[in-house]
Amino acid sequence: MVFVTELLDGLPHEETTHEIKRDEALLFNRPDLGRIKSLQHHDLLGAVHFPVVFQPAKFSPPRGIYECDHLRVEWQQMGHFRQPFYHRNADVDEISLQIYGERTLMTEYGTVEFRPGDFSRIPVGVAHDNYGRDEIHLLFYIPAPVEECGALTKLARFAMPPFEGWQSNTVAELMTNCLGGPHCDIAAFQVDETLLLEHAKTVGTEQLLRVLRAEGKQGGTEWMYKAKDVWIGSTNVRSGDPIVYRRHRQAEEIQCQISGKRTLITQRGIIELEPGDFINIPNGVAFTDTTTSESTHITILTFNHAPAKADIVKVAQETTLEVVQKFTRISRIDGLFP
Repeated sequence: MVFVTELLDGLPHEETTHEIKRDEALLFNRPDLGRIKSLQHHDLLGAVHFPVVFQPAKFSPPRGIYECDHLRVEWQQMGHFRQPFYHRNADVDEISLQIYGERTLMTEYGTVEFRPGDFSRIPVGVAHDNYGRDEIHLLFYIPAPVEECGALTKLARFAMPPFEGWQSNTVAELMTNCLGGPHCDIAAFQVDETLLLEHAKTVGTEQLLRVLRAEGKQGGTEWMYKAKDVWIGSTNVRSGDPIVYRRHRQAEEIQCQISGKRTLITQRGIIELEPGDFINIPNGVAFTDTTTSESTHITILTFNHAPAKADIVKVAQETTLEVVQKFTRISRIDGLFP
């Protein structure tokens, strides 16, 4: 008999956590309620996939991954080109995470260079454009306000020219609502790009864009951003970490595998995740994970259901105690945990 700890929380609205001792075998046994036929059938979890290494393409439009009324997660790849307009959100803060390659972000609140692992937040109403160089980044559109919680690594600054080879020109600007999605433009017009970028000279240091990076802390999730209904963080898993189950009463947990391989163990199946895999764990479902080396993934808590916009490419296998013990044995031996 193996006893484990389950952490039951009410995130993102309630930060209290209830610690429960469980018999691990019983976590995966479906009860027989006799004549009561009230139990629903739930499908096994499925993962979607987008590359995390640049792959040359003539044009790679932004691709939606998960979406609901208060969250949109998007994947974007850019070769050596800019997007064809400056973008201004009317309703959301726009958070980005650099996955691969280099990218220049140009805004009214400063210009900044990104490398993999950099997070940034463009406040609602701020115009911005990107110049990517064989790069990939993730975008998270969340209704404002959004609190920054991660470690500050650098500030944007006024830069003219913003990148080598830039030339001043009249450019397009689009304002959008409905979380910056396609076909959501509400105004389109032309602007003087130099005039737009020179606005950064007039703002105080506290308004300049801030670049955050996760510090790679062990044990739990390092939260980078918190909004009313959505939290975004970075989670490291290492071989030998204790086996602790989590269950969210109110939130789904979307996970974006960034580096390393990891086995996700849930009450709705077991699945091995590789870089570029994305998966959504429903609220109320207990889960844990394990790895034979080291793994990093992005964790998104969303209060409302955010269905996948992309196709499911692989499905979890049925959870049995034998399979669970196969994957958790290494962690229990390496870490000397019960």
